[in-house]
Amino acid sequence: MRKLLFFSFLLLGQHTFSQKVNPYGLTIINSQSEYKRSISENPDKQLVELKNYIPGLKLDIRYATKNNFTKQAVYKNAKAFARLPVAKSLKYVQAELKKSGLGLKIFDGYRPYSVTVKFFNLASDKNFVANPKDGSRHNRGCAIDLTIINLKTGKELKMPTPYDSFAAAASSDYKNLPADVIKNRDLLIDVMERNGFQVLENEWWHFDFRGWKNFELMDIVFEEL
Repeated sequence: MRKLLFFSFLLLGQHTFSQKVNPYGLTIINSQSEYKRSISENPDKQLVELKNYIPGLKLDIRYATKNNFTKQAVYKNAKAFARLPVAKSLKYVQAELKKSGLGLKIFDGYRPYSVTVKFFNLASDKNFVANPKDGSRHNRGCAIDLTIINLKTGKELKMPTPYDSFAAAASSDYKNLPADVIKNRDLLIDVMERNGFQVLENEWWHFDFRGWKNFELMDIVFEEL
């Protein structure tokens, strides 16, 4: 009986050690062992590399370059990941758009929690970045930043603002825009929301997967996935 209790205590200690509880009281998965354990319990928690999962998908991972609001590269690899159900929904979106000669371009997907902290510290307007006390849907692998492209030309459709803009026009319902731009933005919002996503109010490019609450916050870098 003593051996059983000791073994149970040891397992509990290992489980606790593999997660990090931050100053805000958030539990964050930050080890491969804990991440793999979560997948063994629920395969939907797998982080899928989107480029390999969705045919014809284009990437423009701005945070792997200096072409972003931080003016520095915060990712070592230009990759995009999302939880398996999120990837499946994006695959449906891509297939639907392809019928009209269109497709998706991804700016960002899963984002380690430490990057969210960095963004919050660097951002001049905190309304456009997630607060570390709550974490981000990106940290759960359940948020996608994206736009629509013409598959033939590879060019992006005209949208209200560039990606990561802090302007008022970045709002998902901003009205003072050319008709063709509103049409393109609403097309993106419509196809995403019909496939399980919700647009963020102040960012036309940001979409949260509606089941995000079922997934933990994570702080594992791309190289370890």
